[in-house]
Amino acid sequence: MLYNNFKDMNLSRLGFGTMRLPVIDGKINEDETIQMIDYAMENGINYFDTAYPYMSSKSEVVVGKALARHQRDSFYLADKFPGHQIADSYYPEKIFEEQLSKCQVEYFDFYLLHNVCETSYDVYTDPKWHIIDYFVEQKRLGRIRNLGFSTHAQIDTLRKFLAEYADIMDMCQIQLNYLDWTLQDAKTKYEIVSEYNLPIWVMEPLRGGKLVNLKDTDKEKLTTLRPNESTVSWAFRWLMGLPNVKVILSGMSNMEQMIDNVSIFAEDKPLTDAERDILMNIAEGMKNGVPCTSCHYCCDSCPMELDIPLLIKQYNDLHFSSSFTPLMLIESMPEEKRPSACLGCGACASNCPQNIDIPNVMSMLAEELSQRPSWAAICKQRAEEAKKAE
Repeated sequence: MLYNNFKDMNLSRLGFGTMRLPVIDGKINEDETIQMIDYAMENGINYFDTAYPYMSSKSEVVVGKALARHQRDSFYLADKFPGHQIADSYYPEKIFEEQLSKCQVEYFDFYLLHNVCETSYDVYTDPKWHIIDYFVEQKRLGRIRNLGFSTHAQIDTLRKFLAEYADIMDMCQIQLNYLDWTLQDAKTKYEIVSEYNLPIWVMEPLRGGKLVNLKDTDKEKLTTLRPNESTVSWAFRWLMGLPNVKVILSGMSNMEQMIDNVSIFAEDKPLTDAERDILMNIAEGMKNGVPCTSCHYCCDSCPMELDIPLLIKQYNDLHFSSSFTPLMLIESMPEEKRPSACLGCGACASNCPQNIDIPNVMSMLAEELSQRPSWAAICKQRAEEAKKAE
């Protein structure tokens, strides 16, 4: 197993993300999960990541049960506070104590503010809930060894949070892979976080499996270059080449994935510049979205002053996968800045160098959003599912 040093801790570069544990009859398959965690530890994985809402709030329980069979100093456990979930109230004391109990530990090695983004920023920073202050105090008391945050935020929100809170954060977890390097501007996010000297943890390294199921022609390109390497390994090795990435979390759902991932992280086989360029070309070919170049010429003539390139970016992201990120971002906008506010006047399209039918894109995006459950509805459903599972 490959390791990275962080504050005198040797963290396995591969971490076990427990958002997609094996399931049987609609419930977590505890036996297989325990076998996977045992195999992980036997083969050098020492970092385990869970969160309050994962697996209908049962991930913490099963992970805690599995890890309790091992010495506490033989693993590092990360958990998260669900301030990104839309709710009527937020009580960090209650949630934190519950999480410690569920995980059967007296402290968390890493504790994160879960998804600091446009819809959760005010929750985390509202003095009424004293969320950040509470967790800073828990760190002082030793019940949290390292405090950090995960984020799917846009660039401006990320900059704003870091400017205010970077000095009390120990790490940052972002969605990062060779597709989102450009699709979600992860390159800029990586650079911004690095500017603040915060080490980076990676989530969604395989984009929810999208980077596993490549087109046959793309797979052939990679196999020709590295006959003994799997498609999965290319995504991981691309991330290993980024110097500020310390831990890469993989949401492994079965033992087969665990064994494969462990084998990849047994040896460092850096990609060449030419190989990295090939991955970037593959990523570009995967997008197949509206060809906006973000020149912003359209914005100058929009009577509603919509951020059209940003909305088109969300349209492309929505059509690429079922990510919640576009939903959260658009719902954080005022009604008059959402795609439904488009007047369909066409002034924007007349200024577009790419000849994009922008009013049609805005109309399709508004229709798409009207057919999907809102982020608030998703959070409510999750809360109801968690109560039923108790």
